[in-house]
Amino acid sequence: MAAEALPATKLAYFDDMWAVEAAAVLLAQLQTEDGRIALILDSTIFYPQGGGQPADTGFISGPASGVKFVVEDVRLKDGLVYHYGFLEGPQSDCAVVPKLGDELNLHVDPQRRDLNSRLHSAGHLLDVCMHKVGLSHLEPGKCYHFPDSPFVEYKGLIPQDLLQVKQKELETETNALILTGGKISASILSYDEASNCCGGVLPSYIAKDSSPRIVKLGDHPGCPCGGTHVEDIANIRSMKITQIRTKKGSTRVSYSIGA
Repeated sequence: MAAEALPATKLAYFDDMWAVEAAAVLLAQLQTEDGRIALILDSTIFYPQGGGQPADTGFISGPASGVKFVVEDVRLKDGLVYHYGFLEGPQSDCAVVPKLGDELNLHVDPQRRDLNSRLHSAGHLLDVCMHKVGLSHLEPGKCYHFPDSPFVEYKGLIPQDLLQVKQKELETETNALILTGGKISASILSYDEASNCCGGVLPSYIAKDSSPRIVKLGDHPGCPCGGTHVEDIANIRSMKITQIRTKKGSTRVSYSIGA
């Protein structure tokens, strides 16, 4: 079956952001132009790269003993999630292993998922604390929650003479909230419910006839988000605001999290 004829992949991590093992049915096995193999399943717990968060990795095991599909990258396109990787095991040279219609077992790398989720939650916590230190006039824009140099970029500027002061205030506030903790939840809501949950305002890119997924950190206002997060703010462990830099009408706040 051609990819365009397949039903949209169910994003199972929407329902359970902390599941690292699940079952799914293989709908298609494709070979890309660059020679990579891609599996498409009816549902997945693998997070596809996007929203500033890197993709999950791990492996998918099939009914054949000793054969597994190593997942190196995951992408979402036109409603379908593509799991890119390679077959590993005694029959890895076989053209179709496993077979279409087989129920497969999905295994997400738990250490990578935990790190990516902590970094993503830390970025959302930073948004909360921007309001707490008097920077609510800055609007969140580009974000990058990868381990090498995570940051959130905001539209608007902080005066140069306040950069160091706000850097210290943000670090104090983020770690105070981490110490206090608070449950993190994600829900699919109607537009009006989502707007109320987010303080009465949703970003302009959220269509009024849509049902956005809203992530909420403790009792703080929610935010539209399709990514994975930790269960509690305390699981971020600690944060350091490593730099605040302003350029061309925007402010970039870089951060790191504790090991």
